[in-house]
Amino acid sequence: MKTLFIAAAALAALSASAAQAETLNNTSVVDLVKIGLGDEAVVAKIKGSDAEYDTSTGALINLKSQGVSSAVIAAMIEAVNRKVATASEVLSVDSPDPAVPHANGVYLLNDWQAQPRMMAIDATTSNQTKTGGFLGYALTGGLASMSFKSVVPGPAAKTVANGGRPTFYFFFDQGNKGGSSAVFNAGAVTSPQEFSLVRFDVKDDRREAKVGKFNIGGAKAGVMDKDRIPFTARQIRSGVYEVRPDAALTDGQYGFLVQVSTGGGAGMAGMGATSAKIFDFAITGQPALKKKS
Repeated sequence: MKTLFIAAAALAALSASAAQAETLNNTSVVDLVKIGLGDEAVVAKIKGSDAEYDTSTGALINLKSQGVSSAVIAAMIEAVNRKVATASEVLSVDSPDPAVPHANGVYLLNDWQAQPRMMAIDATTSNQTKTGGFLGYALTGGLASMSFKSVVPGPAAKTVANGGRPTFYFFFDQGNKGGSSAVFNAGAVTSPQEFSLVRFDVKDDRREAKVGKFNIGGAKAGVMDKDRIPFTARQIRSGVYEVRPDAALTDGQYGFLVQVSTGGGAGMAGMGATSAKIFDFAITGQPALKKKS
């Protein structure tokens, strides 16, 4: 008797598990309708089960011809749409396909590998501001410019590109429903054109880039035109851009720096340097930059 009870309990548990894992399709729905199950019961079953429905025009016509009501068909379409929406909200961390939703940020495509994937570049914040040319500025009474430099800790970036013209992808808020805009800068950045691509001067334990200057004529905050490396941004879809340098980069340390707004006064230029947000990377496998003689 005890053995019979255990067997019955196991069978019931197995049946319950199978019911929970059941996936409905068009044929399943037609079968439920043909046994006389009412619309409310069929719709409830659809909402509580996984869906593998064919909702093409031809399939819907066939369902209607077999007596499936409009209410049940609508529930099937809603289940399919819900499944697609849920799948689209899953954010990838390394898919090489820009059509796949990713968390907001800047990614490097390592297409030099046999199986390319995207590598997320962590944002780095400049930890201090340095000045350059102060002596010339002082000796000339402000005719010569004094420069402001954004300083990034460490002599090298963690993300490395093997090639002179790497491909980057920028994902912004419009491109997905699950990312945060904080990775850029308070949600104000919506396009790669608001970034400057710069090359860093490497010191012993840090990297530096000019982000402002000050002279008797006033101050300018932001990367100067002559220090910007040209790049082309192509929109893939809403909020997603493909970015490539216009010319091959030489070996060295680089970064996409969030544009610093222009302001007046030495204080504004210095503040821009300290608040810069940078997505840094290194280039290897290319000719080294020739130093000016």
